[in-house]
Amino acid sequence: MNQHAPSSQSVDTRPLVAIIGGGPAGLIAAETLADAGINVELFDAMPSLGRKFLMAGRGGLNITHTEPFEDFITRYGERSAQMLPMLQNFDANHLRLWAANLGIETFVGSSGRVFPREMKAAPLLRAWLHRLRAQGVRFHVRHRWTGWEQQQLTFETPEGVRSVRADATLLALGGGSWAKLGSDGAWYPLLEAVGVLLQPLRPANCGFITDWSELMQSRHAGEPLKGVMLSCTDPQGKHWQQKGELMLTRYGLEGGLIYALSAPIRDTIETQGSAVITIDLIPDRSEQQLLKALSKPRGSRSLSNHLRRQGIKSIQTDLLREVLSAEQMQDMAQLASTLKSLPLTLTATRPMDEAISTTGGVDFSAMTEDLMLNKRPGTFCAGEMLDWEAPTGGYLLTACFASGHHAAKGVMKWLAAENRL
Repeated sequence: MNQHAPSSQSVDTRPLVAIIGGGPAGLIAAETLADAGINVELFDAMPSLGRKFLMAGRGGLNITHTEPFEDFITRYGERSAQMLPMLQNFDANHLRLWAANLGIETFVGSSGRVFPREMKAAPLLRAWLHRLRAQGVRFHVRHRWTGWEQQQLTFETPEGVRSVRADATLLALGGGSWAKLGSDGAWYPLLEAVGVLLQPLRPANCGFITDWSELMQSRHAGEPLKGVMLSCTDPQGKHWQQKGELMLTRYGLEGGLIYALSAPIRDTIETQGSAVITIDLIPDRSEQQLLKALSKPRGSRSLSNHLRRQGIKSIQTDLLREVLSAEQMQDMAQLASTLKSLPLTLTATRPMDEAISTTGGVDFSAMTEDLMLNKRPGTFCAGEMLDWEAPTGGYLLTACFASGHHAAKGVMKWLAAENRL
């Protein structure tokens, strides 16, 4: 049945907005528009909505962060100025209030991160979709957007090609990571073909490759390094430093700490071919304290046992062996120095499809302040398909919500200016 055909009883004269993409940015845009009484239909290529959102909630859904706004906005780096107006109108407090209105209680963790009380994404998504349906939003799954034909949107569906004529369109198609969940970057050539300025999609919040020995791979793959300090320098010479937790893998490093500094590390690899990071394995002890402890008489104990008696774990000892020669391992001053500044060379990011998020996409110069494409009046963009990035910790999700809300407000302004409201 043609869902746009008028019934024999009434004709819906409201403008139709097509939203393409059923993640957080698309869904909040749908809610914002439906709240204003606008006719909304949402299309998604997958069999169900919010798949990456649900994946993000597997380990406890971190929806936002409670740090002061002046610090929060800096997490968007070079795109802080572009993200500012969006986040001012939909910040962490707005997001928590929105969740509360859905009946989802949130709490603040010890690090300032905000989570649903149930620590799951599924209850929130179910309540959200229920409310959207009650608002009259219509969902169309298994609809893969294939571009435009004349002024109509075209979709591949199980029943064949479908065309939809909308008064405005909002694209919220995600980045280029986790293709199996729908975020596959397939929209990139479609926008490129109509002349939209795009930046290359690149991995963000990603793991990195280093050349571990077989010993490290067999003994320590999957083992965490907790409470370490990571330092690096970006191509502009800016020094970055942060404390947190790393995870050793067979190919290199993963974990929240490496994600937090993935942008400067990635940029250095791209410009220089590799990046050298340093890790303070024991930040709560000074080099002098370590040297004093390590210099105690060793007796007949092996080096490993001696180090263990001084509080050095086996993973830390094996990391020392990765970068020091057998002769250097006998030098306590060298050991103390390296424990405080262990150098590791990272040679590449892991594949983009493994990344938590991506950077690149629609350049902000290709859009108005309301996120409407200059090349396609009436077509707006939101979410991770825009050229921004942020670390994990609630910043990614908050910006997806904020940009979806902002783009929806832009749609309403444009429809009013076109006398379609």
